[in-house]
Amino acid sequence: MDLIYLRMRNRVHVKQNQQVRLKDIAKIIGEDRQVKKIEAETLLTVKKEDKNIIIIDLIEVIEVIQAADSSIEIQTFGPSQTIIEVIYEKQKVSFLAFAAVWLLLFIGAAMTIMNFHVDVSMGEVHQRLFSIITGIEDKKPLLIQIPYSFGLGIGMILFFNHFFKKRFNEEPSPLEVEMFNYQQDLDQYVIMNENKESTRHLDNG
Repeated sequence: MDLIYLRMRNRVHVKQNQQVRLKDIAKIIGEDRQVKKIEAETLLTVKKEDKNIIIIDLIEVIEVIQAADSSIEIQTFGPSQTIIEVIYEKQKVSFLAFAAVWLLLFIGAAMTIMNFHVDVSMGEVHQRLFSIITGIEDKKPLLIQIPYSFGLGIGMILFFNHFFKKRFNEEPSPLEVEMFNYQQDLDQYVIMNENKESTRHLDNG
């Protein structure tokens, strides 16, 4: 009996009406002739009714392989499901919509920062610091406020580890870590709710 090793991929992006083959959703290692034959097996064709998420369970993959060649022994490792995400053509966003969203986010962020500074009495703190350092009372200590404003912006850039598309190092930013955790939770939810193999309803009759 021939042996193959199979590892399911976590997530695969496909287009509508695309045929999904075994090689698209899994990494298969074994004898070259058998691997090429198995990888060419078609699992499904993406249809409009599938919407944007399809879950492929390991059991379905094993059934397809055994149907192609029942003499193959399969050793599996890694995830037991693959999430197939159907990517549709993105509609172009108008410049007015982009500008409106950008302005809304800019105003919202500015209001958040200003309200925080009012809550912690940052203005009074700057006045007090200026008075301690220079011995002069000033209601608008610009020598402290201007560097502080630049430092606030630079600190946010360094914190998020991005300046537009440029990264400063390979370490993920806190936002990227939170997005990763959110994606993991979302994938787990989708697997539990979309996978037909995960849930079965039994009739009492």
